Amino acid sequence: MAKKTVAGYRDPASKDGRNYTKVIKMEKSPKTGAYTFKEEMIPNESVKDYFAK
Repeated sequence: MAKKTVAGYRDPASKDGRNYTKVIKMEKSPKTGAYTFKEEMIPNESVKDYFAK
């Protein structure tokens, strides 16, 4: 029987998973011109900085 896994994105010090946001950024490959999606879990405070790059 298959097992269901649950991913935890918590900082062990804070004990709270709501401090992180999943961000998905679309990037165009300079070589092929195809679009790829980059997904990351980052702290809520650095979301604006992540997209400003």
